[in-house]
Amino acid sequence: MKYGVTIFPTDYAMPMTELAQAVEERGFESLWVSEHSHIPLSRRSPFPRGGEIPKQYYDTLDPFVALTAAAAVTQRIKLGTGICLVVQRDPLHTAKEVSSLDQISQGRFLFGVGAGWNEEEMENHGTRPDSRFALMRERIEAMQQIWTQSKPEYHGKHVDFDPIMTWPKPVQSPHPPIHVGGSFPGAARRAIRYGQGWIPIGTRGDQIEETIPAFRKLAEEAERDPGSLEVSIFGAQGRQSVVDRYRAAGADRLVFGLPAKPADDLLPRLDALREFLD
Repeated sequence: MKYGVTIFPTDYAMPMTELAQAVEERGFESLWVSEHSHIPLSRRSPFPRGGEIPKQYYDTLDPFVALTAAAAVTQRIKLGTGICLVVQRDPLHTAKEVSSLDQISQGRFLFGVGAGWNEEEMENHGTRPDSRFALMRERIEAMQQIWTQSKPEYHGKHVDFDPIMTWPKPVQSPHPPIHVGGSFPGAARRAIRYGQGWIPIGTRGDQIEETIPAFRKLAEEAERDPGSLEVSIFGAQGRQSVVDRYRAAGADRLVFGLPAKPADDLLPRLDALREFLD
């Protein structure tokens, strides 16, 4: 099993350059960062875990900038968005950022994507919450065309453009793996339809022992090879019983959450989590 860490990169957390080096030195497989462009003051959309939205949600750096800094000082670790809010981004620009980061990291980028939960945030980007999943699918399909075709075009309900030229293409072929975040069964079905992996959130009560086998079965029914689709559980707690449980359930990757704290807080946490590495 692979092990990674994820963080909301902020200006008061351990700098990404230092954190990335510390993660790589300790043998972790991957480093992931979250995304929120902003948090509206309205609270029509409740925070999924209840209570107030944590400060780090509206302080986070742009994920592609943060991961580019990490890529520049590392050689081995994978670098991922966990997750990129595709429904709030122009697909042409996002495709360019993905290709650029994959080039700079020499093929180490993992493209975690999702539709998000904050409806007010989506609406500020001109996205209708009730159509966000269809929009996400079309934007991802359009980006896949951009990454793999010399003269891509795409014609959908939400995304529509005639043949274009845009380079460079990603290092990874056919493109960086797409990991779709969200709950079972919706996000799992979306991962099977256009992704290479599924990201369930371990802290949201999903019955992992049941949903991972169900995910594999859905993949078989859709004529996708279950072995080609990674399951990466986010929010894993640093307890042996939890790690053993997810390993037994068949997870491919555990991603431990880190708080947006300085180095004197994060380095001991990384040292403690290092004990779980295979």
